[in-house]
Parts: sequence; C-alpha cells; structure tokens
Amino acid sequence: MLIGRLILALGLAGLSLTAQGEPRGFDVRDLVALDRVSSPVLSPDARSVVFTVREADVPANSAKTALFAASLHLSDKRGMRRLTPDGWSVSSPSFAPDGTVYFLSSKAGSNQLWSTGIDGGEPRQITDFVLDVGSYKLSPDAGQVALSFEVFPDCDALACTRQRLDAKKEQKASGQHYSQLFVRHWDTWKDGRQAQLFVAPLRDGKVGGEPAKLAVGAAGDVPHKPFGGNADYAWAPDGQQLAVSVRAATVDEPWSTNFDIWLVSLRAGTAARNLTADNPAWDADPVFSGDGKTLYYRAMRRPGFEADRFALMALDLSSGERREIAKEWDASPDGITLSPDGKWIYTTVSELGQRPLVAVDIARGDVQAIAGGGNVSSFSVGGSTIVFARDTLSSPADLFNARLNGKGERRVTQFNTARLADVRLGEFEQFRFPGANDETVHGYVMKPWNFESGKTYPVAFIIHGGPQGSMGNSFHYRWNPQTYAGKGFAVVFIDFHGSTGYGQAFTDSISGDWGGKPLEDLQKGWAAAQAKFPFLDSKRACALGASYGGFMINWIAGNWPNGFACLVNHDGVFDQRSMYYSTEELWFPEWEQGGPQFQVPENFEKHNPVNHVGKWKTPMLVIHGQLDYRVPLEQGLAAYTALQRRGVPSEFLYFPDENHWVLKPQNSIQWHDTVNAWLQRWTVGKSE
Repeated sequence: MLIGRLILALGLAGLSLTAQGEPRGFDVRDLVALDRVSSPVLSPDARSVVFTVREADVPANSAKTALFAASLHLSDKRGMRRLTPDGWSVSSPSFAPDGTVYFLSSKAGSNQLWSTGIDGGEPRQITDFVLDVGSYKLSPDAGQVALSFEVFPDCDALACTRQRLDAKKEQKASGQHYSQLFVRHWDTWKDGRQAQLFVAPLRDGKVGGEPAKLAVGAAGDVPHKPFGGNADYAWAPDGQQLAVSVRAATVDEPWSTNFDIWLVSLRAGTAARNLTADNPAWDADPVFSGDGKTLYYRAMRRPGFEADRFALMALDLSSGERREIAKEWDASPDGITLSPDGKWIYTTVSELGQRPLVAVDIARGDVQAIAGGGNVSSFSVGGSTIVFARDTLSSPADLFNARLNGKGERRVTQFNTARLADVRLGEFEQFRFPGANDETVHGYVMKPWNFESGKTYPVAFIIHGGPQGSMGNSFHYRWNPQTYAGKGFAVVFIDFHGSTGYGQAFTDSISGDWGGKPLEDLQKGWAAAQAKFPFLDSKRACALGASYGGFMINWIAGNWPNGFACLVNHDGVFDQRSMYYSTEELWFPEWEQGGPQFQVPENFEKHNPVNHVGKWKTPMLVIHGQLDYRVPLEQGLAAYTALQRRGVPSEFLYFPDENHWVLKPQNSIQWHDTVNAWLQRWTVGKSE
C-alpha cells in the first residue's frame, strides 16, 4: 500500500484551532453551518482555480452553492474572489480554452448553462431551453456543447417532452401505468422519461436553435441514475465523436450492471458502435487520449456486482486491441484524469482507511503517491500543477496545490478556520487487530473533545454502510464522529470484512456472509479497542449504523444482545425476503445473496434479522425516511413494530421528506439531537 503505511495515528486535532474563546466540543450546528469546498477546476494557463462552495442557510433550511476563484501564484494580487453574485446557486464549473468559465444555475427559473469571466462580473445566460439542463460538457474547442435532458425517449425535440408534461398537469386522473421495472429509483418515481444526450453549437458565447439528439446506440439514461454525471461521456479531440457509457433500459435493467461504451459520431449516416460488447459487466468513464487514437476507461469483470474492482483499460480505436494498465495493482480507481503529456492517469483510490491521490504510469503500470493524509475528494490537473480538495477526520475540505509529482504542496483555502476558532476536536488514532480468519482488520478510535487521562468515557460505536464501503480518515457530513466526540463520547469504528481499500478479496468476503465475518470483526475489534484504549467504558457503549450498518444493528440485536447498552438503526434492512421484493436495484441483493430470492430462499434466511426477533432486548432507536426506495420505509416500521410488541424500550423517528440520507439542515439537527439524547439516556450514570 502506498499511503496507508505512512499515515497511522494522525490524531493532531486535539488542540483548539486558535486561542479565541472558551474551548468547546463540535456540535451538529457547527456541522450543518460549515462551508463545503469542492469541484476545483484549473484555468487553461493553470494560474487560477475555480471551485464551488456550498453555503448553508440553516434558518431557511436550505443551502446555495457559490462559485469562487483563487490565484495560485503568490505574485497575483487578485487572491481569492467570488465569481457569482450573492443568492445564486450553481454547479458544474468548467473552462473553455479562452478562459471563460461555464456553469449551471437555476437562477432564471430552470437549470440552464451560464458563463462568466475569471474575475466575475455579471453572469451571462448561455441557454434558455424549455427543459432543465441536467449535465453538460464543452467540446475541446468549445465550439459545441453536449447536454443532457430528461425527455420521453420517443421525443426528438425538447418541445415534445415539454408539451407532454404540461398536458399531464391538466389531466384529472393521477394514475401512472408501468409495464416494466424500474417503477421507482433511489427517491423518485419513474414517469417514463430518460436522461438523454443532445449536442448544440456554441458560437459567440450563445447556444442557438434546437439541440440535436444523439443516437447513442442503446436506449438508457445518460448520465446514469441516480448518481451519474458528465464523466459518463467524453468528447473526442476532433469534436466529431463522443464516447458514451450507458446501460440499456431493457426489462433486465434493475438486475443488470452491464454498462457498455458506445462510440457515437456526429457525422450523418454513421451508426454508433459498441466498443465493449464483449464485457457483460460495467464499463465506465471514457477518456480520449490527446491524439484521439486511444480510449481509456474503467471496467469491471463480474456482471451483477457493483462493488467489483474497476480495472484501468486502454483501447486502441484503430486495431481494437485493449490492455489493462497496472494489472497487478489490487485497487479500484475512482476515475480517470490524464496528465498534460498523456503519460499518466491521475485518480483517487480507497486505501487503508484513507483516500489518497495517485498517478499511474500508463506504459509501465507503476503507481506513484501524490497526496495523502486523509480523503482527497476531487482534483484538477493542468500545466505542471495539480489542485485537490482534501478533508480529514479533524478538518472539513479545503483546497491544496502541488506540482504534478506531489511535491511543493501548499494550502490554497481556509474556509472554516474562523468558524471553528473555539472548537476543540477529538484526537484520533488508527489501530489494527486480527479479525475473522486471523486476517488484519483496521479501525479508528477517537477521544472525546474534553479527554482527560485516567477517566473513562461512554462510547459511540459506528458501523458503516455499503457494505462495500469504508469509514476512515474523512470529514463526513452525515456520520461525523466529531459530533459524538463533541458530546463527550469516545468513538470507535471498524472497517470489517467487506470494506473497500484492503484489496478486492477482502471486499468480496462479505458477499453471502453479511452476519458472519463482519460481526466477528466488530466483536474482535471492540475487544481490541478496549484492550488498547483503557478510557473506553464497555458498560456505556451504544452501537449505531445506517443502511447495511442498520442491518447490522438489527443483526446485533438478535445475535449479540449483550454487546451494547443501546442501539440506533437508521434505514436498516430488517427482513431480507421482503427487502428483495421492494427494493429497486435488484442486482445488489441478487449478488449478495447468490441469486433471486425465489431461487435461493435459504440464502436470504441465513442472515435475516427478522428470524432472531425473539432474542431482541437491547433498547433501540429506529430512524427512516419516506423517500427511501433503496431500503423502503416498511423495513424501519417493521423493526419498530417488533421492538414495541416485545416490550423493548424503543423510539421511532420518521422523516417524510428524506431519502436514504438526511440532507436538510434542520432535519440533520433534529436527527443528531434525537440520537444524542438516546445515547445519553442509556449511558449517563451507568459507569462501571
């Protein structure tokens, strides 16, 4: 591992950031008010960076995202400046070759493309279509722009979709007729529209006329849902072709992960060509080489498995020959960004509880560490410079820049320093222990903000979701350990078998074994943490988790009933059988349980929390959102019903306007206040 061995026990945040004011712990009200820095984009001359800053309006229960620019050369007196006016909310910044900044905004009533200069000024509206622009990407010379819209598939013109939507509003009947899945996805009911690509000319800073719909080759969402973006498509250097990753919206879409990359020509009479038809798994994130002769992309190998390792691929577009880059590298890169000379791929990767930025030599496959020490969430490469956003367990994201080899690192922004001036954050340390099969497992322990040697403290034991995910050295805006440390709790979290960043075999090991090795890791990790950190009070510990973490809370309730003083289950799976027939992305339970429920019912019952309700006795807080279609609301209601019927102390927190996550500032405050009150109820005054 490149970065992980260099970064252990990084608990450097225990002191107040400044000497101002009486020190205090970190609170959810601090969390929701923080400025969130992201999406850095280097200017063509690499002398400035444009980026977004999400600014919360907590009283209004909303947030807006502004556009900022910062000069990277100390001699540039412009420093940092705001590019968009107060009150605007924007997204997706990018540069044209002439230095014009483009972005999306709904300021005029619908989401459209706008532009401004590197020093700001009054933004200029570029498009005024009858539908919202979902995403965009400028052609290399900025003479054209690819745009995505939500349209009815048989509509070639945007006005056709607009007319149907308007007509639908006038209908008295409200029924929606379906003939195949998806019926709903993530937090939205399907209405027959798909995200599809169009291309329009861009001249003199304006888009004129009707954009032309692209015949991608397969009818499906571009970008893909629910979390796709403009990385799903790429312009060729000559501006005459696009490479597009798409999954066909056929009857098997809900149980398929087969995305193919199509080469789509803008030349009349040229049919789209499937470049990856031989791979039945996920092909993603196409990027052309500078000369247009090679297409780079990421590819999984196992169909139906969304957490398979992504390999870096190079496809010769002339010969059709392809090869895997860095074949022996046991990691799954997050994306592809080419170096200016085309010799390196820059990417981030999960590794031992960190997310470093690395560079991969395309010819040799060598992997070089560029930046680590936390979670690199986004970055931009240009000239001899790289700019990246990095956060840690003790600091929200800020921008840093360095040379392309990672040397000469310098901090560019300090957005939340003043806001956190009197906050003392909890110190943290990574530890490891022999887990299931005596294999090494990693975890973190965080001290409470007011830690004193010789004292013991109640514990928040957090179990991450996914399950193929990781909870490590990053600043999370929903499950942030500092919010518990700020209330006087120590915090423990374990990257159990199935977590990412420890090799693909480790990630694979959870499939078919949800309640096996992961539970053993959590039990052994909790014991190892207590042995290493004597300030952890085992009698005053509560376990918390969401999604798979919520499943594990339900599983612990029946299979480790004496493990904790209380439990918190957010959006957790309660009944594997009913979950299979009500969730939307069926490929997930089918891979994890080895097939559809009707074919392998015994697999769904093997680790099914509902079968162990008779042993439930630990007090549990259950939380669920109405708009959660991944783990539907009935899973949470069923768990709460079981608790109430058995007479187990329990509470239920319901959000009618939240999905699988809790996103609104005031809802986040309510969530944390409710959870903290529950933890306090079952831990205060219960010391050994």
